Amino acid sequence: MKTILVTGGAGFIGSHLTDYLLRRGDRVIVLDNYFTGKRENIEHHLGNSNFEVIRHDVVEPILLEVDEVYHLACPASPIHYQYNPVKTIKTNVTGTLNMLGLSKRVKAKFLLASTSEVYGDPKEHPQKEDYWGNVNPVGPRSCYDEGKRVAETLTYNYQTEHKLDAKIIRIFNTYGPRMLFNDGRVVSNFIVQALTGEPLTIYGDGSQTRSFCYADDLVAGIVATMDIDNFYGPVNLGNPTEMTILELAEKIKTMTGSKSQIVKKPLPKDDPTRRRPDISLAKEKLGWTPKVSVEEGLKRTIEDFDSRLKLGEEGFVPR
Repeated sequence: MKTILVTGGAGFIGSHLTDYLLRRGDRVIVLDNYFTGKRENIEHHLGNSNFEVIRHDVVEPILLEVDEVYHLACPASPIHYQYNPVKTIKTNVTGTLNMLGLSKRVKAKFLLASTSEVYGDPKEHPQKEDYWGNVNPVGPRSCYDEGKRVAETLTYNYQTEHKLDAKIIRIFNTYGPRMLFNDGRVVSNFIVQALTGEPLTIYGDGSQTRSFCYADDLVAGIVATMDIDNFYGPVNLGNPTEMTILELAEKIKTMTGSKSQIVKKPLPKDDPTRRRPDISLAKEKLGWTPKVSVEEGLKRTIEDFDSRLKLGEEGFVPR
C-alpha cells in the first residue's frame, strides 16, 4: 500500500483522482484549502481508514511522510484564477516549490498538473509538447499561464539537479460530474444555462475550438504517467476530438431538450482561438487514449448537474 498525497484533492479533478486511488487500495491524504474545492466532493470517503483530509494552503510548507505527490492545487478556470491573481501565481510558484521540497525530502515521486494554457493562443495546431507557446506575460490570464510555465521549470530543475522522479502533465479541457456551476468554463456554463432556461452565452462568434476530455479518462492518464518508470514528460493529456464552441452549444441544447436561445458576446482578451492536443506521445509512452465519447460524457455530466441543481447546490463562492 502506497501513501499518496493529492493537493487540491477536494476539487473537480482531484476528487476523481482520489476516488480512483482509494479504489485501487492506496492510502490517500488530501490537502485542500477549499478555495474552489468542496468538502462534499470527498465526504463519502470520511469513514475510510485509508483516507485523510487536511485543510491546508500549499503556499505554506507542510511536513508529511508520503510515497507519491500528485500536485493539482491551483484554481483552474479564468473566473477562479483571476479572482486573486497574485494568490494564483503564489500557488503556482511557492506552492509548487513547497511540494517539490517535500518530495525531495522524503524521496517521493512527484507529478505536476500543468495545463494546455502554457501554449497560450497557439500558432501551432494541434499542439505538441515541443511547442513553446504564444503567451502574453502581462495579460489577464498570465497569472495562471505564466505561473504554470514557471511551475514546469521548477519541476524540470528538481528532476535534473536533484534527480527527483518528477513528472509533468499538460491537461486540456476536462469536464464531468462535480464541476462547479459558475466556474466560467464553457461546458458548465452551457449545461446550467440549458437546464435553467437561460440564454446560452457564446463569447466571440463561436468558431473557436476546444477539445473536451471526460474526467475518468483524464484520471487514467494521470495515474499512468505517475506509474511509468523513466518517463517524465511533459505529456499532453486530452481528447483530440475537436469541436467549435457553437457546435458544443447546439449539442448540449439538443441533449437537454432546452428551449434556450444562443446569444453572442465579445471574446475576452487573450482567449485562445484554437485548442487541440497532439497525444502521440501519450499513446506511445503510456498506451493511453480517451475512451469516453463526448456524447456519453455529456450525458453523465448533464445528469449530475441536473440532480445537483434540484438539490439547490450553490456555485463558486470565494472564500
